Amino acid sequence: MKIGILSRKASLYSTRRLVEAGITRGHEVQVANYLRCYMDISAKKPTVVYQDLVADRDAPGEELDFDAIIPRIGASYTFYGTALVRQFEMMGVVSANESQGITRSRDKLRSMQLLSRAGVGLPVTTFAHDARHAQGLIERVGGTPLIVKLLEGTQGVGVVLAETRKAAESVIAAFRQLDANILVQEFIKEAGGSDIRAIVIGGKVIAAMERHAAPGEFRSNLHRGGRAEKVKLTPEERRTAVQAARALGLNVAGVDMLRSNRGPLVLEVNSSPGLEGIETATGLDVAGKVIEFLEKSVPRGSTRDRIRG
Repeated sequence: MKIGILSRKASLYSTRRLVEAGITRGHEVQVANYLRCYMDISAKKPTVVYQDLVADRDAPGEELDFDAIIPRIGASYTFYGTALVRQFEMMGVVSANESQGITRSRDKLRSMQLLSRAGVGLPVTTFAHDARHAQGLIERVGGTPLIVKLLEGTQGVGVVLAETRKAAESVIAAFRQLDANILVQEFIKEAGGSDIRAIVIGGKVIAAMERHAAPGEFRSNLHRGGRAEKVKLTPEERRTAVQAARALGLNVAGVDMLRSNRGPLVLEVNSSPGLEGIETATGLDVAGKVIEFLEKSVPRGSTRDRIRG
């Protein structure tokens, strides 16, 4: 099988591991920088052409011919990256995650609306355009402390803990001055600065870790000095993770959850979860599970997105 990994850097841990896993299982694997690809949109023969302008600007482009692709699309390039995934879908190429699922997961508001509709447990969340609604937003989430999030933030960037009402009003007003879209969310005190990431592949949880925030930090992201360890999920947590991935139409997902007094609450669903933290914490071959999923999916050879919205 010919597998294409759409990634800007072949040296990234997750990309390297996927390449290794694919080769180990006997497949031909190529890393293609999706920003160096262009599309020929044709009714008769849609194609994707890869041209490495850095190595040789005058070299002819190479038409990419894959049986399956694994999108590793950065948040800053979601629009172009998902357009490229759609082009491959038009060509009958199976994608580990389909374009609509990636798009849904990158829009935090839309994803939470879809999760809510599916009955997935969520922290109480409010959203508004006008900072003059700050009082109502704060009251709806149960007062302070609370979390204010930029819709476009990733890896803990654009997430602020407001411990007092005045601080919350100031942060909301400041974000609106930047014309930024924001979410206001209840703070789950009993989580104690920890969260859980469950990796869901093909409708099953195949690995999970608990992440703990660094001292003095409320965000548990490993990029911010957090630490991770293997964790055993409860049946309810497993069901919640699978339900969340399914609600967004994702075959491969990292589902971030908090343990609360009212059960697991989903914070975010990531369509390109990093592999280094989860493989290090659990010792499991998560990359190999992604390849295994593609092996089972390629014979079907068609996109299967059926999620409304």
